[in-house]
Amino acid sequence: MNLENKVAIVTGGATGIGEKITEKLASLGATVIINYNSSSDKANALVEKLQKQNLKADCVKANVAHFDEAKNLIEFAISKYCKIDILVNNAGITADNLMLRMSEEDFDKVINVNLKGTWNCCKHAIKHMMKARSGKIINISSVVGLVGNFGQTNYSASKAGIIGLTKSLAKEVATRGINVNAVAPGFIQTKMTDSLSEDLKQKAIENIPLGRLGDPEDVANVVSFLASDLSNYLTGHVINIDGGMVM
Repeated sequence: MNLENKVAIVTGGATGIGEKITEKLASLGATVIINYNSSSDKANALVEKLQKQNLKADCVKANVAHFDEAKNLIEFAISKYCKIDILVNNAGITADNLMLRMSEEDFDKVINVNLKGTWNCCKHAIKHMMKARSGKIINISSVVGLVGNFGQTNYSASKAGIIGLTKSLAKEVATRGINVNAVAPGFIQTKMTDSLSEDLKQKAIENIPLGRLGDPEDVANVVSFLASDLSNYLTGHVINIDGGMVM
C-alpha cells in the first residue's frame, strides 16, 4: 500500500486506536493531520515522534462535536495542504451506565461526539472531495453498534448511527468517486480494556473464536487498506475487526 502525496485527517488521532491509525498512515507516506480536543501534549509528542522518523504529520485542536470547530479542522487541511484525500472519523467517548441510571447529559454528550462529530466532519469534507472527484472516508463504529451491549445504550446507539450514516453517505457520493466505509472493532487492547478485570477479559476472550483480544494495529491495518487504492471498488461496507466475535 502506498499513500504518498495523500493528505489524511484522523480525528482523535493522538491516543489509543487513533494513534496507531495515525502512525500507520504516516508510515505509508501520507501527510497525517492529527485532530485532538484535550490531548494536546500527546498530539504534539506524536507529531514530533513521526517527524523524527522523516514522516509527515501535523496536529489541530478541534472539538468535532461542534459544527464550526469541525469545519475549521477541515479548512486547516485545505488552506495548508490544498486538499483532503482521507478522512478517518475515529474520535469517540464513552459514558457507560444502565439506562435507569444514565443521565440525559451523558446520553447527549456521547451522541454529540461520536455520531454528530462524524456527521460534522463528513459534512465539511465532502464538498472538497466532490470537487476533486475522489476521497476515502473511514468511520470507526463498533461491534456494539451491531449487537448492543449492557450499560451502553448511548454508545451503542452512536455506533449504530455511524453505520447508517456510512451506508447512506456512500450512496450519496459514490458517483463523485468517494468511497465511504466503516470498521467495527471488537475487544481491542487499549487503556479502556486495560481497566477491565482479568475475569472480564477472560470471559470476553472465551467469546472470540480467534482466542485473543485485538491489537490497535489490527484496526490500523484495515483502515489503511480502506484508505488506499486497493479498496477503490469497496463502498458502503462495515468490516468487523473482532476475531470472529460477531459473525
